[in-house]
Amino acid sequence: MIQFQDVTKRFKQGFKEISVLNNFNFIIEESGTIAIVGKSGCGKSTFLSLLAGLDSPTTGKIFIDKQEITHKSERELTVFRAKNIGFIFQNFNLIESFTVLENVMLPLEVLNVSSPKEKATHYLNSVGLQDRHNHFPDQLSGGEKQRVAIARACVTNPQIILADEPSGNLDPETGNEVMSVLFRTAKEFQQTVILVTHDYELAKKCDHIFEIKNHQIVKL
Repeated sequence: MIQFQDVTKRFKQGFKEISVLNNFNFIIEESGTIAIVGKSGCGKSTFLSLLAGLDSPTTGKIFIDKQEITHKSERELTVFRAKNIGFIFQNFNLIESFTVLENVMLPLEVLNVSSPKEKATHYLNSVGLQDRHNHFPDQLSGGEKQRVAIARACVTNPQIILADEPSGNLDPETGNEVMSVLFRTAKEFQQTVILVTHDYELAKKCDHIFEIKNHQIVKL
């Protein structure tokens, strides 16, 4: 379960205070794919940052699996994120000096998970990269890099995957292929994917679509 309860987020801009989200309420109680759409500057990235515990609301509470994350310490949040949240970024965020396998093993090693190589291999194979384990990121296509990012996000089996414009740097054909992999992987491992996108055609492929507008969120 994910819940935003009367969340308001304001930022100071000079002498002014700008409200991005205002008495914002949102709840998801089941796994699946959720698209978050809206115009630039509407608060989509703020929403993701709050959900990931990378930022704190001005007022209100945020719950993940009935745990309130709003008042956790930075140390507690770091551990919570590592165990419960995977991230997929538009620009991939792979470590260039690491092989594909090493990039996917990294989150497991941070958590001291046993058999990290075996688990990373399984997830890479699940996204169709069984022949790329020993390649470096600069030897991969954009679509292959995003597949590595998907495997890395899923490898710790987090309950939530946050994806910020994951197909934004890919051509339409490759983007569709990669998103199909993400949706299939999420369904296989019963994960909730929250996808921020400007692409309404992509959003239509998700189980649910929400729009952030006028500091609020509505289901479309």
